[in-house]
Amino acid sequence: MSRRPTEPSQPPPPPEEVPSEEGAPFEDEVVEVPVDGNLDLHLFHPRDVKDLVTEYLWACRQRGILDVRIIHGKGTGALRRTVHALLPKLPEVESFQSASEADGGWGATWVRLKAG
Repeated sequence: MSRRPTEPSQPPPPPEEVPSEEGAPFEDEVVEVPVDGNLDLHLFHPRDVKDLVTEYLWACRQRGILDVRIIHGKGTGALRRTVHALLPKLPEVESFQSASEADGGWGATWVRLKAG
């Protein structure tokens, strides 16, 4: 009886990573956010928004950027409400208002930071 030689066992290929939401970063992926006065929240998980906005505004103020646009989108308005509930609690925020239609309308908020 002859036996056919078997090929050495190979590990299966790693499973393909799938983003948690269409176009969203992977769950543990670090996203570099340029500190340029425009923060687009579409790239982030809603649970991260409070910390992200707080840290981003702090970084802008450190760089002397006092006018910041936060883009939260129109959608259901949930992110907008989260952002608008957070801003009055931050001591570095002087004022905020919905953006003009040219700057995103009610899908974005302009924040004025106090000079440091």
